[in-house]
This record gives sequence, C-alpha cells and structure tokens, in this order.
Amino acid sequence: MPQLEIIKEKWLTLPGTMRGAIWMLASGVLFSGLGMSIRMASREIPTFEVVFFRNFINLVIMLPWLFKIGLAGLRTERLGLHFVRSTNGLISMFFWFAGFAVLPLAEATSLGFTAPLFATLGAALILGEVVRLRRWIALLIGFIGTLIILRPGLQIITPESLYILTGAVFVASTILMLKVLSRTESPTTMVLFMALFLTPLSFIPALFVWVWPSPEAWFWLICVGAAATGGHLLFNRAFAVTDVTAVLPFDYCRLIFMAIISIYVFNEVPDIWTWIGGSVIFGSTVYIAHREAKSSRDAEKVATTKSSAEEMR
Repeated sequence: MPQLEIIKEKWLTLPGTMRGAIWMLASGVLFSGLGMSIRMASREIPTFEVVFFRNFINLVIMLPWLFKIGLAGLRTERLGLHFVRSTNGLISMFFWFAGFAVLPLAEATSLGFTAPLFATLGAALILGEVVRLRRWIALLIGFIGTLIILRPGLQIITPESLYILTGAVFVASTILMLKVLSRTESPTTMVLFMALFLTPLSFIPALFVWVWPSPEAWFWLICVGAAATGGHLLFNRAFAVTDVTAVLPFDYCRLIFMAIISIYVFNEVPDIWTWIGGSVIFGSTVYIAHREAKSSRDAEKVATTKSSAEEMR
C-alpha cells in the first residue's frame, strides 16, 4: 500500500496535460483491442449477440458503482430522451460492430472519426448553434477526407464502409442529445440510464440470432465488453484532467494502433489513401474542437464581464 500511495503522489505531480495524454493513449490501446476483439468474436457470434454481450459485460462491471449511486441517480424529468439516446447509441453499435467485423480495421477507424463532423453539422442545423466560416471549411475538408478513403467512382464502396458512416451519424445524434440532456441532467444520471437501457434493448434482437459461444468466443466477448468499458472510462478521464484540445490529438494514435493490429494479426496493410483520408478527417475534428473550445471560453468571458458590470451598477 505505501508503494501505491507513492506512485499516486508522483502521478498527481505530473502536469494535467501529460496525465491526459497518457489516459488518451491508454484508451487508444483499449479501443484498438476492442476492434480486434469484435473481429475475432464475430467469426462465430452474430453481430446482434456481440453487441448484447458488450452491453451486458459493461453493466456487470459498472454494478458496484450503480449500487453506490442508488435510486438518487434515477431522478429525471427526461426519461423519454434518455430512452431515445440509448436507442440511437444501440443502433450505432449495431452498424459499427457490423463494419468492424469485416472492414479493414484501420479503414473502419478512419471512417469512424467522422462522428464529430456529423455532430457539428447537426448542432448547426438542428440545435441552431452558431458555426462560423472556419468551422464550415473544416467540416468540408473533413468530408473530403471521407471521399479520399472511399474514392467513389474509382473503387466499389462496400456496404461495410456505409455501415461505419451510418453508425457515425447515429453517434452524432447521441452527442446532440447529450448536449440537450446536459442542460438539466447530471453526468451520473446520463451514464446510469445509458447503462440500464442498453442491455435489455440489445438482448431482444440477440435472441433471434442466438448462438451459444464456444470457450474461445467467450474469451473474445469478455474482451469486447471490458475493452469498451475501460476505453470509454479512460477517454472521459483524459478530458477530465485537462483541456479537450490538449489531449484530443493523441487520439490519432488509435489509428496507428489499429494499423499495427491489422498488419500483424489480420495481415491487412492499410493503403496510402486510408492514411491520408484518416489524417484529413482527424485533423478537421481537432480543429473544430479547438474552435468550439475557444468559442466557449469567449462566451464565458463575455458572461463574466456582463456580470461584473451589473454588480458595479
């Protein structure tokens, strides 16, 4: 125990940006393991069932925390929106898991980077958020990156590529609903309802295609659930200790980790267009995040200035 305390003290003395970068890199490792585990589990288990086990294992891992929170975390006036958000999140999983089961992992990861682009587009068109010229240009460049990967007219666009893009649209919709819910709901409540809804919702379609897992499939299904839960926890932790724009660039390492797995485990060598397109998409999302963070800081400064002026009256 004393050794653990020493390690903890040294860890906390590190700058927030460094700790955030380490958390982000660790989440990238787990998310890469998630992609590999989905591919391995899907050799034997249908996609609907893989998604169910991802959610069920996530719920089991979170049970101690859920019991600690208790019924207080279930107080909400937005139950319907929580349900819709969970449903959209589930649909995104179905599409993404189906894509990762077949598509080269590096390509699937690159296309998955489009989710924040769709979220920004939706925030402007649906929520009425102000998106200025620079972010519109970044959005356009990001979608050009998608075309670089898909190269329509030069190669056949596979259904699995469209699965990933469709999943990204549904992920974007959950992000938009998260923005709406965060106005009245606590982060604890949002996480709690997501965890409670996803398992029963995903169990229903899994029943229609159920295959009892072999010992090897059990291993990969457990890896799917554990990697997904751990990856999201570390990803959120990275944002909690420092500014989003400081750590988001490190998420690009996820593409590198996925490429390594693709090459050495599945003998899939990412082509140059995947690297170029993925880099363009990711660069656009980082720039958009930077501009959104700057806009938020500017808005806070204006609000603080107005508040100070009113107090002086």
